[in-house]
Amino acid sequence: MASCDIKSNGKAFHKRTKNQNFGDVGAGDDDDQRNYYDDLLQAVHKNRDSLFTSSSGYTNYRGLFNLCYIILVLSNFRVALENILKYGILVDPLRLIGYFFTAPNLRSLFGLLSILNLFIVISLHLERYLFKNRQSNHWIFIHLAIELFTPIIAFNYFEFNPIAASVCCVFYSMIFLKLVSYHMVNYWCRMKLIIDKQFDSFNQINGLNRSDTQSNPIQSLCDNKNDKDQAVVDGIEQSKQIQYPNNLNLKDIYYFMVVPTLCYELNFPRTRRIRKTFLIKRFLEIILLFQLQIGFCQQWIWPAIQNSLEPFMEMSFSKMLERLLKLAVSLFSRTVTSVPNHLCWQVFFYLYFHSILNLIGELTRFADREFYRDWWNSESVEYFWKTWNIPVHRWCVRHVYLPFSKTASLVVFLISAFFHEYLVSVPLNMYRIWAFMGMIANIPYAIIVRKLNKNVANFAVWLLLIIGQPLCILMYYHDFYVIHMAQNQSLASNHFAFAGIERVN
Repeated sequence: MASCDIKSNGKAFHKRTKNQNFGDVGAGDDDDQRNYYDDLLQAVHKNRDSLFTSSSGYTNYRGLFNLCYIILVLSNFRVALENILKYGILVDPLRLIGYFFTAPNLRSLFGLLSILNLFIVISLHLERYLFKNRQSNHWIFIHLAIELFTPIIAFNYFEFNPIAASVCCVFYSMIFLKLVSYHMVNYWCRMKLIIDKQFDSFNQINGLNRSDTQSNPIQSLCDNKNDKDQAVVDGIEQSKQIQYPNNLNLKDIYYFMVVPTLCYELNFPRTRRIRKTFLIKRFLEIILLFQLQIGFCQQWIWPAIQNSLEPFMEMSFSKMLERLLKLAVSLFSRTVTSVPNHLCWQVFFYLYFHSILNLIGELTRFADREFYRDWWNSESVEYFWKTWNIPVHRWCVRHVYLPFSKTASLVVFLISAFFHEYLVSVPLNMYRIWAFMGMIANIPYAIIVRKLNKNVANFAVWLLLIIGQPLCILMYYHDFYVIHMAQNQSLASNHFAFAGIERVN
């Protein structure tokens, strides 16, 4: 006999029982037999696309992604094991710390950093003076120029190791941008006061109230008044509102110097409280990622750079360029299987823009924590530069694009190129144009990427990040090696000692 089951589509499917065989055609119910063979003769084939075809609509490739992760882990392990067998274990964070604190002229370095307080206080007194006397702003330009070029002058008279000098230049460039914003905002507030006085005089003559006139666009910037009902919104506290010139005090300017932003405001959004759990998480991230960053540099980056320097000294420019490209591509291939330059850059990004800035923001109760956006999805070079470093991008928009709208793009590009060169050339105490030329190369590359489709454009942006940085790093380090170390192997050994590197042919 045949039993009847129900399919998922609601139709009956007749199964042959154990007592029924192919010879029992005439046995049992005729309808059951007919349905049974109808089911057997149902069509097997229909219009279907292969899963890897885009028209199939299939998107679940989770198993293949898991395979890629397994291959990535195994490849990383193999290359890491190969590196350890070749060089031994070079990771030693204490060696780096000792290298920093035993550097020559360490007191001069701390003295150079302490001078920043002098520039901050001078900026405050300049603003107080300008508020009372309405004098020209040329003293501000002179003051800011001296602040920016102080490290250059100091490094020509004192010897600093590159790491200490880099830290110093980062602080000087950051304070410079903050002071520019501080002076520009206070200048706008002074102009607003002058305009308000003119409006008041005009209104008194014509019998109008200030509310009847058009509000000034700088009003919210200089006053930042909020209704009492809006004092706390979504856990963000609006502190007691400060108006110009009451902001011209040490507490205000030093708070701005500490908070993780480059754009000055009279009133910053504040959080209600400091979250201890959040602080502990960020603090642990900083410790772990800092150790990881040091380990990557000591174990992978420095041996690769050192072993590539001597061949450069014996090559022509064309051969040197070919070698640089070859090494960059080698680093690119190892980025997929190992932990060289680009992975260090990724760790640095998370360490600084997420862990450190959020830690500072939490300690200062600074509520605006948008330090980066989804730059990893960049479909153009322009979008990457706008989203990977939000504090700098906001500074450029506010203090370059808005005041100088006609020539803003060129000015922003020149400022960015200058500071890229400043942060590399000044610490190494040699002035090349590799970083500047790297920024120049972004222009034609961005035009090409703009014409690509979204997926290919994102791939092109990643390619720029992976290959471009090793090229610039190796060019600078090659020049640094030739100038400072080639004639003094003991000096070279000291500079590489913190990595525990021995020369490997």
